[in-house]
Amino acid sequence: MDKIRVYQLLIGVFFAMTAVLYINCIPSYYETLVTQCIPDGCGLSVPALTLDPEGLSNKETAVLLVLVDCLFTAVFYASAAILLWKGPREPMGLTAALAMVAFGTSFPSLVMVGSPDASFALGWFHGVSAIGWISLSLFCLLFPDGRFVPSWTRYPLLLIVIVDLVNFFYGGNMWADLELSVYLQFAWFMSTTVLLIYAQIYRFRRMSTPVQRQQTKWVVYGVTVSFAGFIVISILFDPGIYNGQATSFIYLNAVLHLFLSAIPVTLTLAVLRRRLWNINPLVNRTLLYGALSVCVGLLYAGVVFYLGRLFESWNRFVISLIATGLVAAAFGPIKEWLQLRVNRLLKGRHDDPYSVLLELGSQLMQPLPPAEMLSAVARKVKEALRLPYAGIAIEVEGQETIIAESGDRREGLELNAFPIIYRGRTLGTLYAANRSSGETFSAEDHIFLEVLLRHAGPLVNNADMLQGMRKLAEDLQESREKLVLAREEERRRIRNNLHDELAPKLAALALNVATARKLVNKDPQTAGTMLDELRLDIRSTVEDIRSLVSDLRPPALDQLGLVGAIRARMEEMAKPANRIAGETGGRTLQFEIEAPVIPSLRAAVEVAAYRIITESMVNVVKHAEATRCKVRLSIEEENRLAVEITDNGIGPGIGEAGRSATGGIGLLSMRERAAEIGGECGIERHASGGTRIWAVLPLQG
Repeated sequence: MDKIRVYQLLIGVFFAMTAVLYINCIPSYYETLVTQCIPDGCGLSVPALTLDPEGLSNKETAVLLVLVDCLFTAVFYASAAILLWKGPREPMGLTAALAMVAFGTSFPSLVMVGSPDASFALGWFHGVSAIGWISLSLFCLLFPDGRFVPSWTRYPLLLIVIVDLVNFFYGGNMWADLELSVYLQFAWFMSTTVLLIYAQIYRFRRMSTPVQRQQTKWVVYGVTVSFAGFIVISILFDPGIYNGQATSFIYLNAVLHLFLSAIPVTLTLAVLRRRLWNINPLVNRTLLYGALSVCVGLLYAGVVFYLGRLFESWNRFVISLIATGLVAAAFGPIKEWLQLRVNRLLKGRHDDPYSVLLELGSQLMQPLPPAEMLSAVARKVKEALRLPYAGIAIEVEGQETIIAESGDRREGLELNAFPIIYRGRTLGTLYAANRSSGETFSAEDHIFLEVLLRHAGPLVNNADMLQGMRKLAEDLQESREKLVLAREEERRRIRNNLHDELAPKLAALALNVATARKLVNKDPQTAGTMLDELRLDIRSTVEDIRSLVSDLRPPALDQLGLVGAIRARMEEMAKPANRIAGETGGRTLQFEIEAPVIPSLRAAVEVAAYRIITESMVNVVKHAEATRCKVRLSIEEENRLAVEITDNGIGPGIGEAGRSATGGIGLLSMRERAAEIGGECGIERHASGGTRIWAVLPLQG
């Protein structure tokens, strides 16, 4: 047998034994009321009562008092039986059943007055009383998930257990035997009551799920109504107000028990969790009629007191009749006024949208930007309907974006979407959260929002236009930045082209001119031939300058392809260099190229590879003093073009930032060209001499 079954069995046995002892006390309670309590009083349980000769008799008064107590206990016993029958597997249900049995038995004066002194039944009922307060406190602190929330509430519960156990050992007379002040007793009662209500409210606001929140509403409502009624009726029992009449005592006692009967009803509904009715209308009516009763009572008492002092000679019946007429005339207006106040308290100003619009209009007359105006609308919706959150969203770049909100948009909120329509077009959406989980908007709420959103349409339209203008301004600024960046990139590219393309050609022209100048006297025919070639080279250089100016890529790439353009460039650079070497007795330079069948490449890849190779060959001719320069092209597995230029010369010195000690910005230019298309470029010096320049260029963007 599991623990739940054991607890259920123990509570069932406790229930049965308590009920038997309770029923057994009824006859003796009746006899004690007739013979002792009504004539002479039984302490605080039943004071001495004054019987009206024309009213109820001694025995009739006793019967009514017994009936009130038995009906009160029957309500608690019925709640306990339902909880044990319908929810036997729920620990909270068992705790609630135990509390209902114990509290329903011990609170009425029947068991304490009807039990003989020093009897087993009296001791049992003292224990039942302690169990009642402890179990009720435990239920309020643990409900609905069985955890202490906040966690520190377990320590006040320990103090409640200690006080109730001490009171049990003192036979229920701890406060009198220890001569403790009545005010201390009242403070203890109030502090424990506030603690139980606070624990449920804290759990409701911080920890509860939607279903648990609905359950918590019932518990808080029942405990609040019961203890508020208990305090009010206890005040009415004061000797300055209570006249000691038996009829008045019966009425007050019945009303007190009626208020406390809210506890078993609401706890049963909360624990069973089946078809939880919306508690808000019940809270509304309770607040309304409670406040209405207070107002009517005060008005009647005030009128009677005033007229009684003003017309002391008048008959009291006439004064009461006048007061009754005034109360009847004022009843309707007072009820309407209170109903409006209660509705505003619970649901805000949903019944008066036009006054809200007037207030909103006065706010919007201030010089505010459109976004701030929408924030004012969201804030007014939240305040007027007493919602936890309200926000306005519009579409920005095809995506819905919240541009104004009020409140905390936390997880678990149930949001309702209301379209904002202007001139037949949906401009945005108002998102409004339910006041609490499971509570839907009423018809009046929908009417309020419909009226308000009609006037919010132009504001959303202005905000939408502002967002569009702001986006256009951002796009314009971005376009300007791109234009500036593109211009600077073009300038850098032209600089690189001038350095990599035009400068080598002009250097070659200078070499040809120098060579032709030396041959003018020695070999005029050869000099003439060179000058003719030089003229052609000058024309070609002019064409290349025009191409650079027009931002065209090297024409040789389109005419000969990458490999063919590199071969042509090799021949163009080798001729003057070898002629000078033949005249001066130096070493000739041989260019080689190793390239497989290269597929069609992107224009950017072709230009970058061509520029890197030609710049490298220029450096070999000008600085390396090499006799051999080899260019190698290959396609790697990663779909990349590998470029390698090697020579057997002395190699340039490598300075800071990758600059050639003799070549200036040559190496930096090659690296920039590779980086522009997502590639890499570097230079290495061999220990045995010579230089290797490599580059890896992606074939796809």
